[in-house]
Amino acid sequence: MIGLWDTTGNEVVKALAAERRNAGGVASGMALTLIVVVDEKRVREAEAAATIAAAAHPCRLLVVVRSDVDRDRNRLDAEIVVGGRLGPCEAVVMRMYGRLALHAESVVMPLLVPDVPVVTWWHGEPPDEIATDFLGVVADRRITDTAQAADPIEALRQRARDYAPGDTDLAWTRITPWRTLVAGAFDTTEAQLTEAAVVAPPTDPTAALMRGWLRSRLGIKPRWERTKEFPRMREVQLRCANGDELTLTRDDSMAVFRRTGQEDRLLPLVRRPLGDELAEELRRLGSDQVYAEALGAFAGLTNLDRRSGQRVHVWKDPSTARRAEAGVTAHNSTSTVS
Repeated sequence: MIGLWDTTGNEVVKALAAERRNAGGVASGMALTLIVVVDEKRVREAEAAATIAAAAHPCRLLVVVRSDVDRDRNRLDAEIVVGGRLGPCEAVVMRMYGRLALHAESVVMPLLVPDVPVVTWWHGEPPDEIATDFLGVVADRRITDTAQAADPIEALRQRARDYAPGDTDLAWTRITPWRTLVAGAFDTTEAQLTEAAVVAPPTDPTAALMRGWLRSRLGIKPRWERTKEFPRMREVQLRCANGDELTLTRDDSMAVFRRTGQEDRLLPLVRRPLGDELAEELRRLGSDQVYAEALGAFAGLTNLDRRSGQRVHVWKDPSTARRAEAGVTAHNSTSTVS
């Protein structure tokens, strides 16, 4: 491991090359570059998840930690690890302070592995518009997590409005086991599905995407039976035209599958670690058409997968927005006093 304090982008590039030589090319044959955008308080979580994902997908891991963008003095601290505690990858953890944090691409771009896909993952509240973050514009695939937003359902709607092919969300990844079990329930029947319902908390984005997936696949509008009794999606209920009812109910790490005229069955439905969810999304480096259709069905938007996959960077200075907001607040306060 090499630690560089108050350094420059050029020094980081040189140090990474030197560490690769010292390690004897441990991380050759990389499949992609994974850029992780994360706050300081969640760096360890992101590193743990990326380590699991890197075991399945050898990559160059670039962790970008932005802090204190209003600071007068710019500063870059970097930690370089090759084939060490972060698994079989080349990792650079970069902490950026001051205005440099708003131009992270100036440090990140020279570190991208040539001729391999770039994936950007935001481990935290997703951006409102991905085009305002150059680290999203440069990526072939972009991973967000609406479950971490203050209003997950509205954040999911925003993901639909802002969607471009290559986008995905970990809320979608989390229903892969559910979708597998639901789809498997129809292996032994050709009966048409006429009704469906999802039992889940009102703020659960996985339930919203499950409803969108059922609607896009089956052409029906599932009900959302909202409950606050459970922390996450609890049950999927299906009714067929022949009168059969199918129910899949979560019970800890298992699911109980009930079907009219058959014995109940126990099926695995394990909540996977974040790293396994990330590794699943790294298996697909192109557009996910099924996700686009499910997201569009939930949000009431069509043809999301036909949008352009190229984004144009839109510069946005958060400090300017904060100053403008502070000015409006001060003006309103003055008006009230007058």
